[in-house]
Amino acid sequence: MTEVELRDEVCRVGRSLFERGYVHATAGNISVRLDDGFLITPTDACLGTLAPQRLARVDVNGVQTGGDRASKTLALHRRIYAAEPTARCVIHTHSTHLVALTLAGVWSAADILPPITPYCVMKVGHVPLIPYHRPGDPQVAELVAQAIGAAQARGTPLRAVMLERLGPNVWHGSPAEASAVLEELEETARLWLMTTPRTTPRPAPLTEAQLDELRSVFGAPW
Repeated sequence: MTEVELRDEVCRVGRSLFERGYVHATAGNISVRLDDGFLITPTDACLGTLAPQRLARVDVNGVQTGGDRASKTLALHRRIYAAEPTARCVIHTHSTHLVALTLAGVWSAADILPPITPYCVMKVGHVPLIPYHRPGDPQVAELVAQAIGAAQARGTPLRAVMLERLGPNVWHGSPAEASAVLEELEETARLWLMTTPRTTPRPAPLTEAQLDELRSVFGAPW
């Protein structure tokens, strides 16, 4: 695809995800790899109302060269691209059932879901859990890169990781392919939650230290 086509495709996928409830408000972001850099959705942008010309453009060093201010998750996206050369698109959402799964308790840290459907096995594969860090924490990028590298060493490359309490990051060769991975993963989480008992006790809230960090970094009114 040309850059113009990729801009249009990012907006199409973003709108589709928003309209079907995979993202809400200004949560979530999409990026694509270019030959000389990246496009990424702007910070605090609604994926349902993206404008092609306003997508942030950054060079190979992560320096912004055009568009609205890039999402704060740019560093994580760039780290995924560096760790997985075949990735051409990365999508992050706060998909309801996947976030709920981390609150209820994942199947295991190495695989957030058991292999309950053939399509999840074929289209998604293993999805490890990345422990909770506040949104935009630079440590997350390194943890994700380590997970990608470990999976590659085992001969089972990843297409997704799950950020605890925040949502999945998925990647593939195009926006449409990455979106399909996300959809399959969210649907499997929904099936798993539908067919397992409700958690007792209820999920624990964020710790006071975690809340303090959100107050100091983002001015959270809690």
